[in-house]
Amino acid sequence: MLVVPDMGHLTRRANTGPTPPAANAAKHPDATDANPAPAPGAVPANGRGHKRLTPAGRATYRASVDGGTGEKVMRLRYAGTCRICGAGLPEKAWAIYERTTKTVRCLGHDESSPAQPTAAADPGPAPVQVVDAGVAGASARREFERRKANREQRIRTRHPRLGGLILALSEERQSTTAWDTGAIGEERLGRGLDHLDSETVRLLHDRRIPGSKANIDHVAVTANGLYVIDAKKYRGLPQLKIEGGVLRERVERLLVGSRDCTKLVDGVLKQVDVVRGVVGPDIPVSGVLCFVEADWPLIGGSFTTRGVKVLWPKKLYPQLQADGPLAAETVADLHRKLAIALLGA
Repeated sequence: MLVVPDMGHLTRRANTGPTPPAANAAKHPDATDANPAPAPGAVPANGRGHKRLTPAGRATYRASVDGGTGEKVMRLRYAGTCRICGAGLPEKAWAIYERTTKTVRCLGHDESSPAQPTAAADPGPAPVQVVDAGVAGASARREFERRKANREQRIRTRHPRLGGLILALSEERQSTTAWDTGAIGEERLGRGLDHLDSETVRLLHDRRIPGSKANIDHVAVTANGLYVIDAKKYRGLPQLKIEGGVLRERVERLLVGSRDCTKLVDGVLKQVDVVRGVVGPDIPVSGVLCFVEADWPLIGGSFTTRGVKVLWPKKLYPQLQADGPLAAETVADLHRKLAIALLGA
């Protein structure tokens, strides 16, 4: 008798294989294909299962993200400026980045808002430049103190035990005390000039002459012109002595007491040339020798030699305050110009 083996298990195993796609779709109408067709603009997937987008695909993706507006709300990596209002946007601030114009704008500005030109901030009135008038007698005072300190150091070094006694019993050299005398004269006249300071009388003290160790004691810029003033603390009667005339060359000499001080006039004339070189030939510039402690007579006394006025402080002040053709603005401009050209000594 022939026995036929049971083949049912083979049939059941064969039916457990993968279901054809069509059949699977028929069983599950809502199911999608595991490997759908690539989207427009996409290239085939790479070996890692990720899809690389072409430029057209990237544009399609961006449009799907920002709605086609070409804008993106983001935190700024760098500081920027709003396209509409011009306001500064600090680093890491939230803003809207516009891809088409490659600009940013504040979150509160609508895209339809037109770009407003940033109005220049009103600088307001120009700041008034403050002119340093200087300190009368400052350089002479420093030189006196320097010489005095050097002498004291030399004596104390040579005589450690008796140095203090020697300094107390000895006097400074005349070459040293002359600087102290000069500083006192400049300081005294400077205080008087400072009382005249106004819009039409502006002062400069102790100005350095460029390219020289010399200085100008005082410069007064007034409505009637400029005054280059050399202060002197001399004793004696200032007087003008004239020699020559008809047959000989006329020579004017300045005497203070019995001392011939004609070289002082030469020095003032050189200072006048320096100032005139700064302000130009159209501005009147006068030289002045002002003796603060001279023995002036009760009547008269002042005079002019070679264009330089020789007088005392109370005779000088009214001349500086006299009216003239220069306006207050011109006086201020000349004062500032001189302060820049002639630095403090």
